[in-house]
Amino acid sequence: MPSIPSAISTAPSSTEPSSTAQITAAQINPPQRLLMGPGPINADPRVLRAMSAQLVGQYDPAMTAYMNETMALYRGVFATANDATVLIDGTSRAGIEAALVSLIEPGDRVLVPIFGRFGHLLREIAERCGAEVHVIEREWGTVFTPDEIEAAILEVKPTLLAVVHGDTSTTVAQPLDEIGAICARHGVLLYTDVTASLGGNLFEMDAWGIDVATAGLQKCLGGPSGSAPISLSAAAVERISARASVEAGIRVVGDAVSAHPIRSNYFDLAMILDYWGPKRLNHHTEATTMMFGARECARIILEEGLAEGIERHRLHGSAMATGLKALGLELFGDQNYKMNNVVGVEIPAGINGDAARAAMLNDYGIEIGTSFGPLHGRVWRIGTMGYNARRDTVLLTLAALEQVLRRGGVSVTAGSGAGAALDFYDTESSGSAAATGPTV
Repeated sequence: MPSIPSAISTAPSSTEPSSTAQITAAQINPPQRLLMGPGPINADPRVLRAMSAQLVGQYDPAMTAYMNETMALYRGVFATANDATVLIDGTSRAGIEAALVSLIEPGDRVLVPIFGRFGHLLREIAERCGAEVHVIEREWGTVFTPDEIEAAILEVKPTLLAVVHGDTSTTVAQPLDEIGAICARHGVLLYTDVTASLGGNLFEMDAWGIDVATAGLQKCLGGPSGSAPISLSAAAVERISARASVEAGIRVVGDAVSAHPIRSNYFDLAMILDYWGPKRLNHHTEATTMMFGARECARIILEEGLAEGIERHRLHGSAMATGLKALGLELFGDQNYKMNNVVGVEIPAGINGDAARAAMLNDYGIEIGTSFGPLHGRVWRIGTMGYNARRDTVLLTLAALEQVLRRGGVSVTAGSGAGAALDFYDTESSGSAAATGPTV
């Protein structure tokens, strides 16, 4: 394992005054890590290869063809026919902000069901957009029933329901298959953040009646953080288009000018959609390398098969959970709604959670996750997602964690975790592609 290089070094320059330091930096050479936390994860090598491709101009025919291909690929990933399916340049949070700032006018009433950290994030962003935000809350590790959400809609009468699908802070997923119909009955648009769930858990945008969904690459999609896929229904596009206002420097006669424009230029979806659409509005310069990576993420998912990829995440996530239970660890949260790709476990009594995570990293090169808010110091989060949803990563992580627990004084039967996972694999269809993992 390579040593971690010093990021920069300074030395006095012989040609400049002594008060000025000459700064040198070593070539980037990160240590080898197996990222088995709640994300980010190790990027699929095919994605990294795609991102090494040379740049082309933003309106080069090759570039616009790649953009069109990316849109089509993500329609498949989101399970939608939405024409407005594009990328937002930025992390998954950029996608959330673009969706909410473009959908919300100051004073709009927004309902946010909160069952983990990222529901609080939706609330904060909506408040910063000037919304009148109403929340309902559940204990972390649980989810809402459709009746609870409908009752809140009837009471609040929002224009928008904003809800997280899979919240990695609690490792559970909110069922959405009935929520779209509820929102449609009451004239409410439905936005959901699928950053943690898309590609590894069932998500059917059109069948469930979702109006807007945003994601990120760094979890089940198997890429690096930095690009946020987004898809919008016709109803959502109509609301956004009603506030369209083209910036002055690129405006031509006949372009829209709104008295109440979207309150962000960079995240203005009306202009972003025109950049990706036939108008090719010169709104920004696309992050070409990130688009190459995002396109490859979607291509890989659809090449494997969306259903097959979800099954792979279920298989290896279940094997991990089985092994953790065999180590004597208690799983956190309502397991009826556990996400396929991440599991929470209660930290055993007498174990310093952060010290154990440091031992996993320093002794074995494996990263597992801590938790936030009320779960910090109480729960570890262990992921099996994207390129890392594989048999070998599951077994290696369980074997390493067993040793860390034993050295911490926890009574553990030797080989129990990995052994239980192997037994689980034996009961499944071990000859399937899902039993091993992605082929690169």
